[in-house]
Amino acid sequence: MTNKTILITGATDEIGKQTAIELARFGSRIIIHGRNEQRCQETATKLISVTGNPNINFVAADLSSLSQVKKMVEFITTQYDRLDILINNAGVFENEKIFTFDGYETTFAVNHLAHFLLTNLLLDLLKTSTPSRIINVSSIAHTNCDFDLENLNSEKYFNNYNAYAISKAANILFTYKLAEDLKGTGIAVNALHPGVITTKLLEKGFNMQGASLEEGARTSVYLASSPEVDGVTGKYFIESEETNSASFTYDTELQEKLWDVSYKMVEKFL
Repeated sequence: MTNKTILITGATDEIGKQTAIELARFGSRIIIHGRNEQRCQETATKLISVTGNPNINFVAADLSSLSQVKKMVEFITTQYDRLDILINNAGVFENEKIFTFDGYETTFAVNHLAHFLLTNLLLDLLKTSTPSRIINVSSIAHTNCDFDLENLNSEKYFNNYNAYAISKAANILFTYKLAEDLKGTGIAVNALHPGVITTKLLEKGFNMQGASLEEGARTSVYLASSPEVDGVTGKYFIESEETNSASFTYDTELQEKLWDVSYKMVEKFL
């Protein structure tokens, strides 16, 4: 892992930050992503101090803005000649129906569309760094949603839990479709549920406490670092074990349709 370059979205806080700490301890070069540049700098300084790894860098971008996602990619592709691991970790839970500058419901925009765009724009860099890995942090919440392609943007109705669950289901549908498309390229794509972890998102969305951040980071770290998953792609993991996601996520027609809808939503930034 000492020669690996790893980008982690949403890494200035909680599970993302803990994931960055654990992977930095392997000696990997870590690129922290966060919304606020000062927060990114503070987190990078903290990680260097905690882990003794000086190879901690950062990039700031607001994932609710697709233009900022594109600028983030432009920065990464000019500053780095390789990207071994992409961990799409950032996530939000909005209690109200809020639209982004691009006109998309914020939960869906940040949790799915931003990472859909980010991943597609970074594919060339990931291909030059093979064997490489893409890790999508989803949630078990995906198992309990009304997944309607005509309500992805809350066109019909908005329910805070359902919007979150839809976005997490989209993470898995995207994972399976991308894994199939990238077979034979040397890029593995997998998704995971981190567990019910004590975070601001859990408190805001579910008003409850959960397990530790260390536990929340464990499966992401496993999928990023373990030789046990060399060549494993298109799978869903809980507690570092391969398991089944909701039955509808294996519907290849649904995967294709979501891809097409997502592509149209971000097309002008590709």
